Amino acid sequence: MEHSSFLSFVGDHLSQFLSYTAFANFTIGHGIMMIIGLIFIYLAIAREYEPLLLVPIGFGILIGNIPFFPGLKVGIYESGSVLNYLYFGVLQGLYPPLIFLGIGAMTDFSALISNPKLILIGAAAQLGIFGAYGISMALGFTAAESGAIAIIGGADGPTAIFLSSKLAPDLMGAIAISAYSYMALVPVIQPPIMRLLTTNKERLIKMKAPRAVSHREKIIFPIAGLILTSFIVPTGLPLLGMLFFGNLLKESGVTKRLADTAKGPLIDIVTILIGLTVGASTQATTFLTSKSIGIFVLGATSFIIATTGGILFVKFFNLFLAEGKKINPLIGNSGVSAVPDSARVSQVVGQEYDKSNHLLMHAMGPNVAGVIGSAVAAGIMLGLLY
Repeated sequence: MEHSSFLSFVGDHLSQFLSYTAFANFTIGHGIMMIIGLIFIYLAIAREYEPLLLVPIGFGILIGNIPFFPGLKVGIYESGSVLNYLYFGVLQGLYPPLIFLGIGAMTDFSALISNPKLILIGAAAQLGIFGAYGISMALGFTAAESGAIAIIGGADGPTAIFLSSKLAPDLMGAIAISAYSYMALVPVIQPPIMRLLTTNKERLIKMKAPRAVSHREKIIFPIAGLILTSFIVPTGLPLLGMLFFGNLLKESGVTKRLADTAKGPLIDIVTILIGLTVGASTQATTFLTSKSIGIFVLGATSFIIATTGGILFVKFFNLFLAEGKKINPLIGNSGVSAVPDSARVSQVVGQEYDKSNHLLMHAMGPNVAGVIGSAVAAGIMLGLLY
């Protein structure tokens, strides 16, 4: 009798243990997402596509899609779990401003200060955001969802997370993954568009070297930039304020320790947390939906429109510029805020046609303007739709 009771006890608890394993809770959806996570890791390591982003995101996808028995406080959506606590910074929009603080501390705005008209290219590239908004609305997404999806066109992951956490938290995982994916794929997506929309003569345009920018101008810029942008779009203050504050830390010359912390340990830690938790938020049960597929398609459309808008604007702007002052349209792609990847693409494509044509410093102007532009666009969307 005792022997029988013992075997029953062992059998019941073994059955319970097996029900808690990943094998018992595994679905095809989990397998699909784990393959996607492995692809992200492969692209980061083997192809070096944004490894600082794709390695944490890819590994986070693996973590988020290990099947588990509900109620054990393991999953990212389960209240009280460690992942849920870490995800709080994403849900409440805490991490993106800290990322912007680090970006500001490592960004040199000299190219933009020396040639202010380049900010118009950054503004033109935001057409992708507003174009995708209209398309999303036409496809049946709500106004708030459309605004959150449209920001993907800026190729700015932190801004996409910040805006979607306010407007469409249920879609944040898909929006964030889409935004970071297109940031990583900038060297793949943009060159064909650049070649298609420019002539050989335009690609050979050489621009004058940027003028030297004084230390005083570099200090004035973040202060003036903050006041100007935040007075127009105060809803963008969390991002714009931290961006310009970080830049002032860099340029003031008296806060080197703070600037080094912001652009080093702080942004690295936040990048790890944001990448890992965004990746983990893609649980198959909540991520694999028709809406997620639609978001990826709309994100690609938005990014293509943004790249096209920047290039076509430069071509239009050149109609009013004298010979010798024209802008090479190959820097039009850099109006999106994927810093400095899109500026590097301008340099690489430009040198395919003229090895002596160095476009990198010129492209950094609209590139950093795109960072400001996407934050302003997010502020506009938030002010209109929240």
